Amino acid sequence: MEIWDLYNDKRQLLDKTHNRQDKMEIGKYHIAINVWTVNDDNKILLTLRHPNKEKYPNLWENTGGSVLAGETSKGGAIRELNEETGIVADESDLFFLGTRKEKTAFVDTYIIRKSPKISELKLQDGETVEAQWVTLDKLDDMIKSRVIALPVAERLVPLRKEFEDFLYSDRI
Repeated sequence: MEIWDLYNDKRQLLDKTHNRQDKMEIGKYHIAINVWTVNDDNKILLTLRHPNKEKYPNLWENTGGSVLAGETSKGGAIRELNEETGIVADESDLFFLGTRKEKTAFVDTYIIRKSPKISELKLQDGETVEAQWVTLDKLDDMIKSRVIALPVAERLVPLRKEFEDFLYSDRI
């Protein structure tokens, strides 16, 4: 059972939690995260969603998920990265790109620089079945070809310039 803390529309913590299996109440929000892993060659890690996933099966995505009750956004990002890929990181490794307010979530997006080989990844059973490193141009082509899960593409678009600036800076 996955339990989330609930927030109001100003991202102020409410004294309530939510079970993921239940329908979210309009006007209440939880925190979700996206992590873009970039290697030393400025290639971006993508994972392929399991074919049995209810939403967006067999589409490529970055690491993402919901922050659990009592967890920080960065803590959730580190946990999800490890669960989905086996990559171990510290919160200090994350660079915050921005937040997107959606219908029932505040989605925080981070970039991290890690360079494991694909063969070193530990993909999460039932979640991901394959991984690849792609260039930013290839990612753009994949988005246009609609082989990237729609929410991933929609969340990247408003942060695309910051994402690209960050890739080619010396900050990571």
